[in-house]
Amino acid sequence: QVQLVESGGGLVQPGGSLRLSCTASYSRSMFSISAMGWYRQAPGKQRDLVARISRGGSTNYVDSVQGRFTISSETAKNTVYLQMNSVKPEDTAVYYCYVKGARLTDFSFNVEFWGQGTQVTVSS
Repeated sequence: QVQLVESGGGLVQPGGSLRLSCTASYSRSMFSISAMGWYRQAPGKQRDLVARISRGGSTNYVDSVQGRFTISSETAKNTVYLQMNSVKPEDTAVYYCYVKGARLTDFSFNVEFWGQGTQVTVSS
């Protein structure tokens, strides 16, 4: 059982900035997080990875956001952030927080959970 709560979405003008936050709530006896990140899904398109950060601090970004977005985390708070700068209309999408880890109750590895999503709209 992992509950993800996202916040920070909304309407922003092209070139502006936005910060998304996601906090995971779970029992440490049931789950161990190995990575957190963000996916996005634009209308009529499939869900794509935007950025992710591992428990060890390594990060990955999709090429289209490299240099504009920054992912960070506070592991003690089980929180991941996505700082979005110089946003473009093509960044418009529903952004989903996700966590990946091991479910300790049945020794399942690389299980994933997603939040409900937060809408980001880049428009003037």
